[in-house]
Amino acid sequence: MEGMIQLQAIGRIALPACFGLEEPLTVNDIGLLSCMSRLLQVSPPSSSYKLKPHGRILQMSEFQDQVAIVTGAAGNLGAVLCQALADRGARVALLDMNQSALTEQRKRLPPGTHSEAFPTDLIDPVSVQRTVRAVRERFGRIDLLANIAGGFRMGPPLQQTDDDTWNLMMDLNARSLFNMCRAVLPIMHEAGAGRIVNVSARAARNGQGNMGPYCASKAAVIALTESLAEENKHQGINVNCILPGTVDTPQNREAMPDQDHDTWVPPAALADVILFLASDAARCVTGAAIPVYGRS
Repeated sequence: MEGMIQLQAIGRIALPACFGLEEPLTVNDIGLLSCMSRLLQVSPPSSSYKLKPHGRILQMSEFQDQVAIVTGAAGNLGAVLCQALADRGARVALLDMNQSALTEQRKRLPPGTHSEAFPTDLIDPVSVQRTVRAVRERFGRIDLLANIAGGFRMGPPLQQTDDDTWNLMMDLNARSLFNMCRAVLPIMHEAGAGRIVNVSARAARNGQGNMGPYCASKAAVIALTESLAEENKHQGINVNCILPGTVDTPQNREAMPDQDHDTWVPPAALADVILFLASDAARCVTGAAIPVYGRS
């Protein structure tokens, strides 16, 4: 409608474009905003927004009060995904081996986030089952399982590769996913709904020299994703995976200082794809392996 001024969302704060405000809105600001909105014919904040205790306005999300398990929560991508879920109102169960790193990551989540840290050995099925039971006891449900944990090791040619390297890659990238899905799926079956998002890699589709165990383990992630999707498609459970290219992390920058880092994939971009796959917008997507290569 001509002459109308639309509200826009800047970060987590709903602001009218004409006001030019940058600071978080307080309770008094919201009352003032409502008055100014009427004078200027601006639509005031609707029911799709909520007032947080400290006065900021957050856009409501379909993830509000959903329970998400994130493995590898203290890592680069895991930390970004936990933050994104918390920003959208999800209740987050953070899983990792490192208790102190989990504690620090939990402190970084927005105030008021319902979260819990669960130190877990993902390779040990007993530890995984114990954690999943604890998550259900703490939150009452599990809506999303994001299998972010994994690992990489460059190796020699296959004929020179030892059993330890093979086992390590299979454990970190495939067995961890197997253990988590096996523990969580019965709970999702009871609910008749759920989302599982796994992390494979571009190397799963295009094997590289001196990376045989890693490539094989990430290819296993795709195969498991497809099998799980087929097994659970009539249970209201969608299972998908992403295939990141080179991820822009401090570790990768240190290892490859001469590469063009601007072409790499930011963890936040991967988190966006995971959020899409976990959302209702992807309700008809299951069994997919989605490339997220950036320009690398």
